[in-house]
Amino acid sequence: MPGGRLTQQERRQIGRGLADGLAYAEIARQLDRPTSTITREVTRNGGPAGYRADVAHRTAEQRAHRRKNPAPRDARADLQPYGRDAGAVRAYEETFTTVLMASGAPLMMSRVLAALTLSDTGSLTAGELSAHLKVSPASVSKAVAFLETQSMVRREREGRRERYVIDDDLMHDSMMASARSTAQVAATAREGVPLLGADTAAGTRLENMARYLDFVSESIARAAEQARAVLHTKPQAAPEKEEDAPA
Repeated sequence: MPGGRLTQQERRQIGRGLADGLAYAEIARQLDRPTSTITREVTRNGGPAGYRADVAHRTAEQRAHRRKNPAPRDARADLQPYGRDAGAVRAYEETFTTVLMASGAPLMMSRVLAALTLSDTGSLTAGELSAHLKVSPASVSKAVAFLETQSMVRREREGRRERYVIDDDLMHDSMMASARSTAQVAATAREGVPLLGADTAAGTRLENMARYLDFVSESIARAAEQARAVLHTKPQAAPEKEEDAPA
């Protein structure tokens, strides 16, 4: 099985496979590559609909160049609290971001959510996120606006600064937002039944859709409440003698 980075020709073949509607596993088989390689390549470069082989290749070359010629860093930037391995944390953050993207979240929203989730405080300012992700404050603000609609992030004012916060109930709030959204689709579907006729094919389809989504919405909400009650735990306070690494 070939190793190393994907070539430009391989990326073009991935693009052709996506255009033909092939599954990641089939594209991987044709290239003799692991399916995870194809999944990671596509999700980090716009997803199936937005993948562009030549753009993905240029991006990969730029990323490789930055790794070979890293910009000078303040040695303190890599210091982590609790004796964590800074390199391992960065690698895990990238993995977490990739998985969020594979679940359907856009790239920047996934990066912001991963950064916030991995911070011990669960909150970062716009400037801190911008510096950490090496993107513009505008990109951060746009990502946060999307995450707010999913009940995953909230904003707080600190004088003239904005701080973005995720709560311990992050997943619960997100699931409940999903349940409400699903219930709204069900209600809208049911509104169309009398309009199209309950005894018509279209009316029956809408009624079946509404029933299904009602059941799913109620199940999500019930499971979310049960899970929070049974599984949610609070992190233990760190011992007083243990100190974080210098800022």
